[in-house]
Amino acid sequence: MFKIVKKRELNPTVTEMVIEAPLIAKKAKAGQFIIIRAKEDSERIPLTIAHYDAAAGTVAIIFQIVGAGTMQLNSLKEGEYVHDFVGPLGKATEIEGLKNVCVVGGGVGCAIALPVAQALKAQGTKVTGIIGFRNKDLVILEDEFRACCDELIIMSDDGSYGQKGVVTMPLEEKIKDGADFDEVITIGPLIMMKFVVKTTKPYNVKTVVSMNPIMVDGTGMCGGCRLTVGGKTKFACVDGPDFDGFEVDFDEAMHRGTMYRDFEAHAREAECNLLKKEVE
Repeated sequence: MFKIVKKRELNPTVTEMVIEAPLIAKKAKAGQFIIIRAKEDSERIPLTIAHYDAAAGTVAIIFQIVGAGTMQLNSLKEGEYVHDFVGPLGKATEIEGLKNVCVVGGGVGCAIALPVAQALKAQGTKVTGIIGFRNKDLVILEDEFRACCDELIIMSDDGSYGQKGVVTMPLEEKIKDGADFDEVITIGPLIMMKFVVKTTKPYNVKTVVSMNPIMVDGTGMCGGCRLTVGGKTKFACVDGPDFDGFEVDFDEAMHRGTMYRDFEAHAREAECNLLKKEVE
């Protein structure tokens, strides 16, 4: 059992939790993830480590409330306990030697992009941040990004905050203007990462994407997180989650991501009904 020492709402659909997990906090690095179960009978949810504090022995996770598992997790209160919290899993993001990097985040993916941007800044890298959201109400972690980015550009689909448009617009402008990025690191919805890669590939700017497919055990045993990368099968949990964006088959990944949509909708409805009964 792992204690929830802090919980806060970042926006109406996104929650941050700080979990007491000293052994994980001691070993965690930017880009790695954990697998969490809210209760004994909950599903296993992979979540990227948003922040870790080895001295305090805590690990922060940020999640979007989209299904039954995240609804159960969000129902827990500060001071209560999650049943399982396993990690750190996956490979850390490779940042050594990078001098000039653009970090591109989209939506809740910004929670994954932030620790990477912070780690880059800590080693003296010049960091340009581009983060995008559907609208002003969904913006998260702006202050944290400003603290670790030499330049931060915020985009919103409807123009209600920052600049109107998608993240690829300022990215291409920067590249055309001679930004000379060593690397672009992008984290967010699959469709967003696909188009970031389409933007950078003509300019041959190395682009790393963080993949978060369906995952069960987190050790490569179940095969649920398999991807096609460079024509070969890879497993996000042990080979990633970071991959060369030029080699990822995004269309296959997006198709696989929709396979359990009906099941997920049914599970969410059942959990909604259960939570209503508990409140009553």
